[in-house]
Amino acid sequence: MTVLATAHSLMDPVYLFMTADLVVKGVMIGLAAMSLWSWAVILDKGVRFTTMNRRAEEFEKAVESGRSLEDVAAQAGPNPEDPLPRMLTAALTDWREARSKGALTDAQANLLIARIDRTLDSLIAHESRRIEDGLGLLSVVATSSPFIGLFGTVWGIMNAFSAIASAGNTNLTTVAPAIAEALFATAIGLFAAIPAYIAYNKFSIDAGKFTGRLESFADDLQAAVARRLGAPAAPRADYASREV
Repeated sequence: MTVLATAHSLMDPVYLFMTADLVVKGVMIGLAAMSLWSWAVILDKGVRFTTMNRRAEEFEKAVESGRSLEDVAAQAGPNPEDPLPRMLTAALTDWREARSKGALTDAQANLLIARIDRTLDSLIAHESRRIEDGLGLLSVVATSSPFIGLFGTVWGIMNAFSAIASAGNTNLTTVAPAIAEALFATAIGLFAAIPAYIAYNKFSIDAGKFTGRLESFADDLQAAVARRLGAPAAPRADYASREV
């Protein structure tokens, strides 16, 4: 094999993989699998967050349209899939159950507000766990891939030193293949880690924003109920001031 051909081959990922040591091959395969797994999570989360935010905006527009909250909840159905309609349905259900027993005393009104608060907090906690599902995998890939790649690099350099000792010289053609496969393992580790790191930070911010959106809507619902009961609670949105 000529030097030119060798230089060309050392830039070929397939050649580097096929000629790599078994340990380095295992590192490369593991990193490739981690990269594919993280990309599956990235694509899934991207679609989910886009869909959730679009549906939340549509629902908020429906609530702010001037229609009664009962009409909006009825349009969403008895068992809505999205979190905002579920929160509205849960709050209205607790309201109807309390009102069905007649006029409420101040103590009963406070208990109703507290019960709605617990219900909405439970829904928010459940939804937060659901939207954060998969982010742990991205964190693991982002933090571990460079070190796994570094292990492959160290092993490849050890092979390079072994080749030098066996050949009895430091000619570049002797050590170049081992060094190339070592650096290729590092490159794969970075290729897996960088997208996972960026996606983890982005989706963590998106999850926090969506959780804040749920908490704001919960506050608005509680303010609406408190206003209807005559409690001194100030709503934070136009639709919060309407009667439920």
